[in-house]
Amino acid sequence: MIDVSHQIKEVRRRVGSKELQGGIARVMTLSQSYPGTLEDVWDACTSAARIPRWFLPVSGDLRVGGRYQLEGNAGGTIERCDPPHSFAATWEMGDQVSWIEVRLSEEGEGRVRLELEHVAHVADEFWAQFGPGAVGIGWDLGLMGLAQHLAGKPSVTPESSAAWLGSEEGRRFMEVSNEEWRLASVAAGTAEADASAAAQRCLAFYTGSEPPAS
Repeated sequence: MIDVSHQIKEVRRRVGSKELQGGIARVMTLSQSYPGTLEDVWDACTSAARIPRWFLPVSGDLRVGGRYQLEGNAGGTIERCDPPHSFAATWEMGDQVSWIEVRLSEEGEGRVRLELEHVAHVADEFWAQFGPGAVGIGWDLGLMGLAQHLAGKPSVTPESSAAWLGSEEGRRFMEVSNEEWRLASVAAGTAEADASAAAQRCLAFYTGSEPPAS
């Protein structure tokens, strides 16, 4: 049993933009504080043996310059690594390339804050249609998985993850996450009506009642 409301409230979310490679890119930032040491949280995020326990099966060469592939999801190249503080990589799906960076910092009292930044060139039409929740809900699920793993919960599998997402609890998680991303979008300057309409379409996509945009 997962306390959905508590987990969602533990995450800070921010939506912004920056100039990148001659264009304006969307920037989505999430952070959460976890119990543990800097070294253990780093190992959980970078060890090929531990990543599948809370996220997805991963293959490849997990070092600077190496290529990685998450099963059924993104792959890319590890561009920078500063153990146990940060790493950066490309995030590639099909012909779409974006960038992620994970930063860890000690907060004292045996806690570590993880901050994840995802930077992407997103077509205005897609952003208007689905908003930040299109990516944000997935990352919220990842941060939840890490919280469960660091708390000593059983390892996830693709099958158990799919089953949970199809449950009432899983749907509730996506609904609450989606609402938080709607609020972050409004805070970033999106009109209330536009943010709400995009959030409705985003949730419909995640719950299987609407196909993705072409």
